[in-house]
Amino acid sequence: MEEYAREPCPWRIVDDCGGAFTMGAIGGGIFQAVKGFRNSPAGMSHRLRGSMTAIRTRAPQLGGSFAVWGGLFSMIDCGLVKVRGKEDPWNSITSGAMTGAILAARNGPVAMVGSAAMGGILLALIEGAGILLTRFASSQFPTGPQFPEEPAPMPAPSFGDYRQYQ
Repeated sequence: MEEYAREPCPWRIVDDCGGAFTMGAIGGGIFQAVKGFRNSPAGMSHRLRGSMTAIRTRAPQLGGSFAVWGGLFSMIDCGLVKVRGKEDPWNSITSGAMTGAILAARNGPVAMVGSAAMGGILLALIEGAGILLTRFASSQFPTGPQFPEEPAPMPAPSFGDYRQYQ
């Protein structure tokens, strides 16, 4: 199954790094805004200042963490595409598991196995949902123009009894 608009492999890594950083920074910014607002002293000016401080402090760190994950995932995915010679959901699932294991390597083998399992399961769920959505969408909206069936051809006239035409 071919993806719709992916960059070729060397540039995909940079593209995915940037996308992951953006997602992490925006999502982390929203989360930190709420957290900073709730944990600040009473008063609207204190809460807004605390919210902005939390965003400035933590959102770039979260974005960077997401970028590391996205970049490593894409590097492994591109490597698997090159080694296997095909691009399919198994590459993504394996990449998710290997990324989880590599990022947890500092915490020991038990943590690596747990993170690999979580990464693989998460990517399997994402890939499965993508396949289901694609199948559902293709059955809902058929591609190409739909023409009515052509009528059956008329039988050829039989000229065996030519007297009927006189």
